[in-house]
Amino acid sequence: MKNHFPWEHPEPIWRKDTTVQECSNLTEDTSAEIVIVGGGITGITTAYLLTKENKDVVLLEGSQLLNGTTGHTTAKITAQHDLIYDELIQHFGKEKASLYYQANDEALRFVRGTASQNQIDCNMETEDACIYAQTDEYKDKLDKEYAAYQEIGIPCEYKDDVPFEAEVKKALYMKDQSRFHPLKYLSFMVDEILKNGGRIYEHTVAIDIEEEPQLSVRTKQGHKVACDKIISCSHFPFCDKLGFYFARMYAERSYVVAIEPKKPLTAGMYLSVDEPVRSIRKAAYDGEEVLLISGESHRTGEGVDTSFHYRALEEFAAETFGIKNKVAQWSAQDLFTLDKVPYIGKATKNNENILIATGYKKWGMTSGTVAALLLRDLATGKNNRYEKLFTPSRFQADPSLKKFLSNNFNVASHLIEGKLELVGTRPESLEKGQGDIVEINGKRAGAYKDEKGKLHIVDTTCTHMGCEVDWNSAEHTWDCPCHGSRFSINGEVIEGPAKNPLRCIKMDEDTAQPVDDKDQEEKPDTPEPV
Repeated sequence: MKNHFPWEHPEPIWRKDTTVQECSNLTEDTSAEIVIVGGGITGITTAYLLTKENKDVVLLEGSQLLNGTTGHTTAKITAQHDLIYDELIQHFGKEKASLYYQANDEALRFVRGTASQNQIDCNMETEDACIYAQTDEYKDKLDKEYAAYQEIGIPCEYKDDVPFEAEVKKALYMKDQSRFHPLKYLSFMVDEILKNGGRIYEHTVAIDIEEEPQLSVRTKQGHKVACDKIISCSHFPFCDKLGFYFARMYAERSYVVAIEPKKPLTAGMYLSVDEPVRSIRKAAYDGEEVLLISGESHRTGEGVDTSFHYRALEEFAAETFGIKNKVAQWSAQDLFTLDKVPYIGKATKNNENILIATGYKKWGMTSGTVAALLLRDLATGKNNRYEKLFTPSRFQADPSLKKFLSNNFNVASHLIEGKLELVGTRPESLEKGQGDIVEINGKRAGAYKDEKGKLHIVDTTCTHMGCEVDWNSAEHTWDCPCHGSRFSINGEVIEGPAKNPLRCIKMDEDTAQPVDDKDQEEKPDTPEPV
């Protein structure tokens, strides 16, 4: 197996062996029945379903198709979403907990059925999924989860071991789950959307919604797509006035290493429930079997030196399986809702024509498919028994209120701490390939020195709500700890909810002082009232 991956540019294995059809950007105003924003599993599956029903669909993707969270997934297709069912029963009751399982199980069957019926060669494998506990504390939690499985009627086995070297107290297996190659599966759908008359535009950033004189999506390039309905599938809702979702979710980053192991894994997909969490699954790459080892989650912008997380996963992989060869490493960002259930449905309670899907908490392959099936029904006026469960307008006093207060206290603390942080580093003291918070004329800034010695300096104030971004050494990005926005070394937006780039600070090469360039300034985004 060849090692094609320079570690300073992490890239998932899915994007190395699959070519997704490229689409042009939108260059003029247009119209459609339905506009879908976001080219991941939710947006593509929704567009696929709607074009099969002869709907006139336009899909807008701000970057490249399948280059976001979907392209960086570990691609487990399972209704086993960590420890969740006991908690759902406690907070929502048995009926809704059962509906959550049924929705995700139906999504799993849909993905497998679509792949089988259309003979999509996407490395689909059926295996059990397993969560396991290594301490007495988490064994007690796993006991409760097993009881919840029995109460709901989830096919399972409760065992004492896993088929690899690990000290395990108990292991809970959910039967008949799957794993696959997500880009091979979704590339088929992209081709079908275009064959069915759908239109897809890449590198077309949607930034706002206008409701008068006609409902339309406005793009960063200044074009409009008039429509009857809008469906936001853009990971983070692309427009703040959709319902202030930035205050109702938080972002986490997690990490993946792909290795060729010395000790092969026999079968199954595994997730430890103790900290630190470790996820394990097999995959095929370059004619060989590899293992994907993932974990090391932390809130975006709040991790230690992010290179540490990759090293920790490699150490676990070496101790547990041995490493013949390291194949790849990458990271992903996921959004968590207040009650751990995705928001899928009407963006605001009284508007039938603007729909959203977000907050999949690391389980996007099933949750994104659940969302697509539900969004198709809502967009075409059909009844769907899962609508109430996933409705974004829900609010459970427990745990939603506690999470809401905690999340927004966290944002407030970052707003204050970032502004007060004292820094003494000078940009010229950075080593090549190093980024850090620096001081320029007594003010906080962010600097990165590239391999040629050129400095890239930005204002570290996030353009979304004014929090201070921090340096991510593993991905060479500036990450916001408040709402998960991420920016490149030159300040361009990589991931929302921010729409405007960080302000670049130009330096005079002779005086090493910043150049006064007021035209560079970008005002923070200002969400409109709902």
